[in-house]
Amino acid sequence: MAARGCPLEAVPLPADVREGLAELELELSEGDITQKGYEKKRAKLLACHMLLTQDVHTEAVQAALAKYKERRMPMPSKRRSVLVYPSADTCTPPDTSSASEDEGPSRRPGRLTSTPLQSHGSIEPWLGQVLEASSSSSSASSHPGGRPAAAPWAATALTGPTADAHIGVPVSSRVSSRIQQLLNTLKRPKRPPLREFFMDDFEELLAVRQTDPNRPKPEGSQMVVLKGEPLAAEAPQPPSLLAALQRWGTTQPKAPCVTALDTAGKAVHVLTYGKLWSRSLKLAYTLLNKLTSKNEPLLKPGDRVALVFPNSDPVMFMVAFYGCLLAELVPVPVEVPLTRKDAGSQQVGFLLGSCGVALALTTDACQKGLPKAQTGEVATFKGWPPLAWLVIDGKHLTKPPKDWHPSAQGAGAGTAYIEYKTSKEGSTVGVTVSHTSLLAQCQALTQACGYSEAETLTNVLDFKRDAGLWHGVFTSVLNRMHVISIPYALMKVNPLSWIQKVCSYKARAALVKSRDMHWSLLAQRGQRDVSLSSLRMLIVADGANPWSISSCDAFLNVFQSRGLRPEVICPCASSPEALTVAIRRPPDLGGPPPRKAVLSMNGLSHGVIRVDTEEKLSVLTVQDVGQVMPGANVCVVKVEGTPYLCKTDEVGEICVNSIATGAAYYGLPGITKNIFETVPVTAEGVPVSDRSFTRTGLLGFIGPDDLVFVVGKLDGLMVVGVRRHNADDIVATALAVEPMKFVYRGRITVFSVTVLHDDRIVLVAEQRPDTSEEDSFHWMGRVLQAVDSIHQVGMYCLALVPANTLPKAPLGGIHISETKQRFLEGMLHPCNVLMCPHTCVTNLPKPRQKQPEVGPASMVVGHLVAGKRTAQASGRELAHLEESDQARKFLFLPDVLQWRAHTTPDHPLFLLLNAKGSVTSTVTCVQLHRRAERVAAALMEKGRLCVGDHVALVYPPGVDLIAAFYGCLYCGCVPVTVRPPHPQNLTTTLPTVKMIVEVSKSACVLTTQAIVRLLKSKEAVAAVDVRTWPTILDTDDTPKKKVASIFRPPSPDVLAYLDFSVSTTGVLAGVKMSHAATSALCRSLKLQCELYPSRQIAICLDPYCGLGFALWCLCSVYAGHQSVLVPPLELESNVSLWLSAVSQFKARVAFCSYSVMEMCTKGLGAQTSVLRMKGVNLSCVRTCMVVAEERPRIALTQSFSKLFKDLGLPARAVSTTFGCRVNMAICLQVQTRPENEVKGGSSDSLLQGTAGPDPTTVYVDMRALRHDRVRLVERGSPHSLPLTESGKILPGVKVIIAHTETRGPLGDSHLGEIWVNSPHNATGYYTVYGEEGLHADHFSARLSFGDTQTIWARTGYLGFLRRTELTDASGERHDALYVVGSLDETLELRGMRYHPIDIETSVTRAHRSIAECAVFTWANLLVVVVELAGLEQDALDLVALVTSVVLEEHHLVVGVVVIVDSGVIPINSRGEKQRRHLRDGFLADQLDPIYVAYNM
Repeated sequence: MAARGCPLEAVPLPADVREGLAELELELSEGDITQKGYEKKRAKLLACHMLLTQDVHTEAVQAALAKYKERRMPMPSKRRSVLVYPSADTCTPPDTSSASEDEGPSRRPGRLTSTPLQSHGSIEPWLGQVLEASSSSSSASSHPGGRPAAAPWAATALTGPTADAHIGVPVSSRVSSRIQQLLNTLKRPKRPPLREFFMDDFEELLAVRQTDPNRPKPEGSQMVVLKGEPLAAEAPQPPSLLAALQRWGTTQPKAPCVTALDTAGKAVHVLTYGKLWSRSLKLAYTLLNKLTSKNEPLLKPGDRVALVFPNSDPVMFMVAFYGCLLAELVPVPVEVPLTRKDAGSQQVGFLLGSCGVALALTTDACQKGLPKAQTGEVATFKGWPPLAWLVIDGKHLTKPPKDWHPSAQGAGAGTAYIEYKTSKEGSTVGVTVSHTSLLAQCQALTQACGYSEAETLTNVLDFKRDAGLWHGVFTSVLNRMHVISIPYALMKVNPLSWIQKVCSYKARAALVKSRDMHWSLLAQRGQRDVSLSSLRMLIVADGANPWSISSCDAFLNVFQSRGLRPEVICPCASSPEALTVAIRRPPDLGGPPPRKAVLSMNGLSHGVIRVDTEEKLSVLTVQDVGQVMPGANVCVVKVEGTPYLCKTDEVGEICVNSIATGAAYYGLPGITKNIFETVPVTAEGVPVSDRSFTRTGLLGFIGPDDLVFVVGKLDGLMVVGVRRHNADDIVATALAVEPMKFVYRGRITVFSVTVLHDDRIVLVAEQRPDTSEEDSFHWMGRVLQAVDSIHQVGMYCLALVPANTLPKAPLGGIHISETKQRFLEGMLHPCNVLMCPHTCVTNLPKPRQKQPEVGPASMVVGHLVAGKRTAQASGRELAHLEESDQARKFLFLPDVLQWRAHTTPDHPLFLLLNAKGSVTSTVTCVQLHRRAERVAAALMEKGRLCVGDHVALVYPPGVDLIAAFYGCLYCGCVPVTVRPPHPQNLTTTLPTVKMIVEVSKSACVLTTQAIVRLLKSKEAVAAVDVRTWPTILDTDDTPKKKVASIFRPPSPDVLAYLDFSVSTTGVLAGVKMSHAATSALCRSLKLQCELYPSRQIAICLDPYCGLGFALWCLCSVYAGHQSVLVPPLELESNVSLWLSAVSQFKARVAFCSYSVMEMCTKGLGAQTSVLRMKGVNLSCVRTCMVVAEERPRIALTQSFSKLFKDLGLPARAVSTTFGCRVNMAICLQVQTRPENEVKGGSSDSLLQGTAGPDPTTVYVDMRALRHDRVRLVERGSPHSLPLTESGKILPGVKVIIAHTETRGPLGDSHLGEIWVNSPHNATGYYTVYGEEGLHADHFSARLSFGDTQTIWARTGYLGFLRRTELTDASGERHDALYVVGSLDETLELRGMRYHPIDIETSVTRAHRSIAECAVFTWANLLVVVVELAGLEQDALDLVALVTSVVLEEHHLVVGVVVIVDSGVIPINSRGEKQRRHLRDGFLADQLDPIYVAYNM
């Protein structure tokens, strides 16, 4: 190993500097310049050279960056209000690649069949390149636009309200160009190819890290224990530190002990040894005799006492410390808690509580500055125990009697003091140090440093802990030294203050950190008459850090001309557990010459020492930290597992055996045994010593001349994959990248977070206030390149925060654990952030390789062999009702309405409420009949329509819509209900209305006078040409006319109405409903919901499509019940309207949407007591059904039930329904009615009631679901996903689960597509071009095996059937249908099928500021859009949280994170997210995002 070290050599000067020095020598010799001028110019010339010449590591960083070509970073999109430091030009630079060359001809806006992907003709060329180039990076195998190719149930490929605006988006649009930039950065991925590994059917394993066969391995022999020189015993030593204090206090009372300085550098207090002794006696007497509690002494020997003193008051601290020792109390020095939320203060409080501290000592000035409670006493800090505070200024202490002498001996194994230590994770422990160890440490330091009596020591460190305490408070007293204490506040004002004090006091020793040397270098220009010739030792307390060597070398280069000798600089290594481990000694104390080692970073990452002479980029230059302390034995052991001795060329943890080490962690015997009682063993397992060693937490090795080298700390160790990296090394590399231009005062920290079972490196830095956003990303890009080149490791996250915002340690450094905690909690508040998961996450599971599918026949045989039944279920049979007179009488709805108008003319059918809860209109059977006749007459006379013509009904929710619908049926026209345009948003909503009118081939538009005026307004004309509308009739003033004859369809299969809606994927689809299907739907709902003329139901649904339209317009006429209609828009002005209406009319059956339920939950959750006082009572509700076309939202329904339980809502009342385009009512759950509640209706109606079991909830493995499998697990299992059944299957409905590709039947609890057979199935899609054949398969599908005769309709939804142990009314076992999600919505990523709702649920849980979330794919990128519920300045906190949670729970890499305002994610009337609209708006840059982050 001797050959691997290299002695310290003088840095060669450049030729120009040598020439300048030669000219100066010539001028001096010729008398052209004075000696003073010569020294000034020479120092200036060398100073310039110092600033130009960096250390070896800095040169390596610059060389590494030079190897890279300038690469464009994908700049984020940020709102101006988010910029913490706005600059003159913070907008995104234009893309350098030309987009115009690839742009195809623009599409005609009116072309209705163009899909969103086709409309981006200019994107296809680069899209293909990206898919090919970055497949290994993201392994996404999604179809363009994120939709599976085999999902053809989109009838009319229109993108809804914003379709026209999205056609022909050029690549040069703001967001699209950034996505292209991002994808370009992925063309050369850093990830290694994934190796083969075992994957269990249900247990996804992360990629197994293969050990590199070419990795360096240790080759040296096994090391031997290194023994330090024995402790000298020539001079008579005092038996204890207290004995030394008594000796000096009585024999040399005038000798100065410590000098305290103010922020101006003036000596404000000089404490002599006589004063220290007398004041300590007074304090000890006061503590033991004057503090009582209930006539008992408050303190007894061995009790712990907190010392709370500021860094600027060493005088009172020393009095308090030695006073406690004299009183046989155990001092616990802690920091002053300036606020109730200081960084790490809570953990310190936990330590004080565990130590049983009841008293805190402080000064009068400090006590006045502490936060106070209302009583005027010191406030109780978070996590702190109740404390009594004692001010120890002289006037508060009692002088002891002359005959009183303290009994403390200050020797033995008893605990002398407790020093706190903060661990890597932020927890605080107390290291106990015995009196024996304290004295031995002082003697060892005295011998190693050659301290002598009356020497002067300048101390810049914190005197309350570590080296500042050991040198400046203990060893100085042992040797009657004079300590000049430099407070941190003075160093901030004048970084040269410590050098000036060394000069003025002729100090022989100085105790500093490399940071102090660095800042004094920057401040030394223009300073004269500064001499360091008096120094014999400059102790560098953090000499073990990798960046200390550059500070030491640079400091020597500048101050060598001012008397500083090279051998004076003495780095040392220490730890709270082992105290001082090693220190470099000057040659006059017998120290060997200093050494440097240039080590290979690659070797160090594998724990091996290799001197790198060829590759100068990835090297680490370290300096020795001197020899082992006197009286100590040192060895190096393996970091993990059994403490085997390392080999001589192997890096391990340094362990120390000495009497001068800490004894234990207070109150933690388990951890104490692991750290303080380690027994190193040889490779054969033989203990190396009969005495235990203490682990230091320092990583290093023993070099030539028995010098100790430290390469890192265990707290900063980050294990990425199979390689180890040290946080300090990454910091040194980052600081070498333009540190003075960018990083504010060098404040930068690195730590690791665990994501996906591996450490991920995070770098956080404070940026200068004048830095622009472009400069920020330029610097982050250079740091990425430097770290990648030098350390061969990828960074996970780089976050930049404003200056002075990171939590500070007591002496101004960064509080690392608190910073990490803020990062993990989303409380860091960065102003710029860059995530790089694509390059650093290399342990993703292998993408799923789809195997050749098993044929349907084989699957059926397999089910039979396994004893599984085919997944098929059905509702009650309707065959016995089909032949009855009632069924024939109720075959056509117009006939039903006429019959009711004749038999029960005054029976009210509809009640419409307004926002105030008042009934605005009531319609009876005969009134509805007459209004329908007037509409029919107007259509025949004014519209001149023929039988079969289509009529668009553009009405607000109300009775007019219902009358217009039946008016169309009376004259044989086909009604099409259309949501009216929103008056405040005509430009977006009116094109959708026009689109439906055109697609449905409507010959006429029926509406109200108000909407007619709206359609002809200036804003409407600007959006849609008024001349293109068909005939528009308003029905407000239709004359009281009757039609000659009411149209009766010749066949039940004649078209009754068209049902148009925009799906969640943004596709507008219209389905055809025949008269037979319409009547069958009403009949099925009547039986399932027990709807009779005496029944009253409440409806809060949009009446324009699906089951909402059927309940609003059809069912009341068919079944005769009364419907209380609540338009959902009215809830925006009165959110309690829905619940008040249900209570007011005592509705037993209620229907609403998820959006209504969410409005009630969010808006009324805290107002249940107010509603109760207003008389709202929901105990009347038997069933509240949520109408939806999606997977049931369990969390929302459960929270709704819990919130309004106080209003009497039964626990079982809320249930869900399921319908879709091909069949709008497949499942619907109604709670069973007790017999004593049967009122109205015959006994037959009771028999027809829908008795059935409660909905069941199962838990499935989410990972299996991605592979299209169902695996049932227990509640609370990892990766479990709750699914509740969607309701009971309606009468006459049959359901089967079919394979999505083979179309064969599947078995019980197998995931497949839900197929439905029912009399009320829609008869087909209606399209403008009449291409029903393209989608006829959806309505006339047949199984490929088994029952091939039955005709089914494909719902386009994935789900499964499961036979439960429950029984239904017929005594059969109940078959539960579970809906998983829409096939159209699924994301095909990494060969697996993801449901957006699962990813969105994970993201929403990541942070309390996330109000809503939506995901979609573009090309091979996963885009996450998050609605922010907090402040815009907090938006960037979400980027890392969102990326990490998706990686952790779904094994997906997020490509883009978009932060938007609340309400940006489009929601349809059913409360379903319109993800396709959102994607189109994102690509067209219409979201006005707060921040768009592009993950690399």
